[in-house]
Amino acid sequence: MSQPSPQDPARARHHSGTDADAGPGVDTGTDARAEVEAEVEAEARAGAEEKGDGLRERLVRTGVALVDAEGAQALTLREIARRAGVSHGAPRRWFPTHLDLLSAIAREGFAELAARVAEADREADRTDAGPRERVETLTRVYLGYAAERRGMYELMFRHDLLESGRLGLRETSLPLFARLAALVAELRPGTDAVTAAGALWANLHGLAQLRHWGSLSLATGSDDPAPFVRAALDAHLGPAEPTR
Repeated sequence: MSQPSPQDPARARHHSGTDADAGPGVDTGTDARAEVEAEVEAEARAGAEEKGDGLRERLVRTGVALVDAEGAQALTLREIARRAGVSHGAPRRWFPTHLDLLSAIAREGFAELAARVAEADREADRTDAGPRERVETLTRVYLGYAAERRGMYELMFRHDLLESGRLGLRETSLPLFARLAALVAELRPGTDAVTAAGALWANLHGLAQLRHWGSLSLATGSDDPAPFVRAALDAHLGPAEPTR
């Protein structure tokens, strides 16, 4: 049986179960175990980093789970790395700056929101819905996403991320607004559809924020966004045609 290396006395004491070199009151067995476990963990992390297969995607997935669980403020490089099982410096191999990693996480949010909007459009196609109905559906999807994925929603619309242009995040967000503007143009031909769509979106964004903060129910006595959405749509698009 091989003997522990004399260069590693802590490991030797752990395997031999002796504490002859320890001073009074020192739990060397516990200390040695902790040291060995730390070494094993470090070796595992190093191996994961050297292999690198799927690590970029794992970091992003970890960030998505973290922002959903604890909010955008929890998305530090160190915490994402810890939860992904790598050293705190590992993310910089794939994401040179913190903004790059946050932008990659936010892209996942825009992709999911776009997928929800696309599914709503497909359903509207099946029912032959008009532009007003499609706008109403889009607002429900948008506000529903803001309520369900609060941390991600806040991250997606952080000014510093959109302004930085990291990973083309600004361009990723524009198709959603373009879809709203196109529907507004159908409803109000000859008007400045971009301005009207921007004003409507600002109302929706403010509604989502006020609802989350509890200010909406405090001021109005209701947390139901539906009547406020109808009022915003009527103000920016004109009253809906009466149903027959």
